[in-house]
Amino acid sequence: MKELSSSYGRVFIGSKEDCFRTAVFVAEGQRGQTPPRKHFTWALTGGSTPKEWYQWCVAKDALSPTTLATTHWFVSDERYVRPDSHESNFGNADRLLLKPLGIPADRKHPWSTGIPPGMAALEFGRINAPWFGRDRTFDVCFAGLGDDGHTLSLFPGSPLLRDDGGAFFAAIDVPEKGWRLTLTPSGLKACGLVVVMVLGEAKAGALHRVLAGEFNPQQVPAQVLKGLRDKVVWLVDEAAAAKFLAG
Repeated sequence: MKELSSSYGRVFIGSKEDCFRTAVFVAEGQRGQTPPRKHFTWALTGGSTPKEWYQWCVAKDALSPTTLATTHWFVSDERYVRPDSHESNFGNADRLLLKPLGIPADRKHPWSTGIPPGMAALEFGRINAPWFGRDRTFDVCFAGLGDDGHTLSLFPGSPLLRDDGGAFFAAIDVPEKGWRLTLTPSGLKACGLVVVMVLGEAKAGALHRVLAGEFNPQQVPAQVLKGLRDKVVWLVDEAAAAKFLAG
């Protein structure tokens, strides 16, 4: 893959297959960079690209035995719906990746959607703190990029972009989208590695706005990653990179 440096982290550009393979490589490589312990935490994300990657991982037997044996699985943001809903990020990860790989229930950590959203965010942080460690969230956090420049459930104009109060996890009522549970900007800073996969021509404009546009994270939320450039990896296919490469 072609590698470029940017103010927002390392940018790798190649085919979709290259992106899928490199996602596994960089995530598993992060294990050697984390403090020695018996478990590893990996947060997945939502959308069509992760679904395709899940199916690819299963078909290719892409994850190592060590990863399968020791990783605790999360999602970095979630819709406030039941896990059995096809709108559920964790539910889709479970159906397409975790169940086919035989991951046991005690290493699956969905957000709770059976209690009020604000309580669910607090409970998620409290219950999972032993897996994260002090002042830490996920060892690896996967994130996406929306057409409007959002990442996770941080949408343009979100109050969490102005001030998240130092909380790592939050519930936010997104206009016209309903309640979301999400990692915050502070929570992103507490991750070991952030991986953003961006595929397809439809994402070319959004990627260009993030990497080459005026810095305005209130309107382009993925730009909150600028302060984390040393721990951010972008995996981008040629179609999504076209506008950025053209300048």
